[in-house]
Amino acid sequence: MGARLELFKFGVYVMFPVSIMYYFGVNLEERFAVPNFWPPPERTNRIPFEKEEIHAELQRMKQEATRRRALKEGKEGER
Repeated sequence: MGARLELFKFGVYVMFPVSIMYYFGVNLEERFAVPNFWPPPERTNRIPFEKEEIHAELQRMKQEATRRRALKEGKEGER
C-alpha cells in the first residue's frame, strides 16, 4: 500500500508542474494578449546609429537643455 501511495505522490509531483506549463504555455498570444498594449514603433524612442542622426540628436538635447535652463532662470527671477 505504501508503494502505491508513493507512486501516486510522485505522479502528482511530476504531472502538476507539467500540466501548469502546458496550460500556460499553449496559445499564449490568443489567451493572454492585451490588445494595443505596446505603443506602435513610430511612437517609441529610436536609438540613432548614423553619425548625422547622432549629431542631430545631440543638438536637439542641447537645445532642450538651454530651453529648460532659461525657463528655470525665468522662474527664479520672478521670486
